[in-house]
Amino acid sequence: MNNSLLLVEDEYNFGAVLKDYLGMQGFEVTWCQDGEAGAKAFHSGYFDLCILDIMMPLKDGFTLAEEIRKARPQQPIIFLTARSLREDVIQGFKLGADDYITKPFDSEELLYRIRAILKRSQSESPVEDQPQQFNLHDYTFDHEFRTLTLGEKSIRLSPKESDLLHLLCLQKNDLLSRENALRMLWGDDNYFNGRSMDVFVSKLRKYLKEDPRIRIENIHGKGFRLVVE
Repeated sequence: MNNSLLLVEDEYNFGAVLKDYLGMQGFEVTWCQDGEAGAKAFHSGYFDLCILDIMMPLKDGFTLAEEIRKARPQQPIIFLTARSLREDVIQGFKLGADDYITKPFDSEELLYRIRAILKRSQSESPVEDQPQQFNLHDYTFDHEFRTLTLGEKSIRLSPKESDLLHLLCLQKNDLLSRENALRMLWGDDNYFNGRSMDVFVSKLRKYLKEDPRIRIENIHGKGFRLVVE
């Protein structure tokens, strides 16, 4: 099955040429000519990669990227735009862009960048393909049913609590990057989301306090580690 791309570009001639070029390279391309149409297309289908212009009618590319990130935090995104100011580039990467390419550009270079991003994103197994049940000494954690069980006592976790504990379990005794956790679960690693994650970590520590062989360590400036002795 060919990779599907969402191209959101309001300049007609450029968009038509790029759509045809990517189509000839084996991609299935959905082309939208404004941000609102791009948002509607995104929410109505699945795309392996989104290619967004920034200056567009109805909804600009930065706003669209934020909406996409909230709906699917791991969605690969490339900004392809004439805006080359340093502030714009920084803003693009702050929104979680995988790449930021300024016009004019080399078509072959764009193609290789697209393929590199797709290869990287598809080599990372989605959470659904990872183990869902974990034995943490006397605790049993079931991510699918969001339960943490100790003996006859079972706690029903919130979705965020369960997802965060799942990431910690997958990285058991190893570092869980703070930035990666925020981007995967909150869609953005800003200050407020970081404070929210700290609250959830505190809750998980409280749930796991019955067994001293289990603890969540804070690795200053880097992230967290679920230590299971």
